[in-house]
Amino acid sequence: MVAGRLHRPRPLAHNIQLRRARLNAQSSATDVKEAKAGLLPTLSAAVTQSVQYRPFQEQTGNFVNGSIASSSSHKVTQSGSYGINASWVVWNGGKNRADITDRTYSQQMAELSARGRRPTPSKRRLPNFMCKYCTAARQKPRTASSSTPTVSFWPRGRELLAAGQMAQSDVAQLEAQVSSGEYDVVNSSTQIAQYELQLKQLLELPGDEDFHIGTAEAPADEAVLAPIPLTAEVYQAALSQRPEIESSTLSVEQSDLAVKIAKAGRMPTVSLTAGLGDSHMTGTRSDYFTQMKNNFDGSLGIILSIPIFDGRSTKSAVERAQIGQLTARLDQQETRKQLYSTIETCHQNAVNYQARYRSSVSSVKSYATSYELMSEQFHLGKTNIAELLNSRSQLLSARQEMLQNKYTALLNIALLNFYGGVGLKI
Repeated sequence: MVAGRLHRPRPLAHNIQLRRARLNAQSSATDVKEAKAGLLPTLSAAVTQSVQYRPFQEQTGNFVNGSIASSSSHKVTQSGSYGINASWVVWNGGKNRADITDRTYSQQMAELSARGRRPTPSKRRLPNFMCKYCTAARQKPRTASSSTPTVSFWPRGRELLAAGQMAQSDVAQLEAQVSSGEYDVVNSSTQIAQYELQLKQLLELPGDEDFHIGTAEAPADEAVLAPIPLTAEVYQAALSQRPEIESSTLSVEQSDLAVKIAKAGRMPTVSLTAGLGDSHMTGTRSDYFTQMKNNFDGSLGIILSIPIFDGRSTKSAVERAQIGQLTARLDQQETRKQLYSTIETCHQNAVNYQARYRSSVSSVKSYATSYELMSEQFHLGKTNIAELLNSRSQLLSARQEMLQNKYTALLNIALLNFYGGVGLKI
């Protein structure tokens, strides 16, 4: 918004939710790497060492342990086996590559969330609080200056009282108004401090963070009464660059892919396997090296797994994916609908408050003229204090309304430019 600027150049650096969204994006990137690694074969090694004890083994000669002739005289024997196995899923209905695409979609949506995450209800209040702050900051010097004439009326009021041209009650009312003006100045400063505190909380700045808002020069009427972008034009521009729209599109594509992944569960799986192994045992007629030589083996095979019946798990997965597909499309429609509604609301507000601002400018001029005439008449003793104070109150209210209309119109024009890709300056 043109009206003000934040002292901190990067207030979102403290946003916890945004930082969490960025961490989610990093986690999604790791998921993509994991999915890509699923295309590679797996390799595992196994080493087994065991001790066998036969306390009641009769010493009757030799016995056969597997294919190895062992002596029954050894009640304690040791054995070991060593192997390396590899497995590679060659084809599983395209599930592996589909999983890579699926996780890539998730990564892109996480990045979009980190780049342009939808604001929470509290964050949506930020521009409105900026508008209120700017209105209060602009009104403060006017409040202070407006109380000065009231103070100056005080000596003239006593003179008129002494001359019998003013009642004692009017003098008392004038005195009360002087006190009220002083209170208004203090209350204006307090209100501005409260707005600064609320803005600091909305920006999630630390409690001890040095924070203040510098108010720029008041925008000219050319900025307030600038041409308002059309709703249709802003909406079309927003569709091509808004993160929430892109994220909803990715969600629809991901739901389509989820259906394909679920249907792939009905397809057979082809895997290649390979292995190397060796073993030995004590208490045999062969020594260690002879056993390792004789027992060494290698294998290579192909596995074809065909699903026949899985208890309806695949069918249920397909149905759930199809439901998710329909839900994603409904969410996309809802996102587009909400975006259009937001833009249309900003457009209507901009038109409305521009008209209000034009009207309020005229009202301020009229009330200012009336107050000036009332002041002159009061000094001449031709009007009472009640009429003077009422004229002053009307002028202050008109100025307050004019400022509120000005900054509200500026805010909505800035929001329209923001949705259209121009950018929002707060």
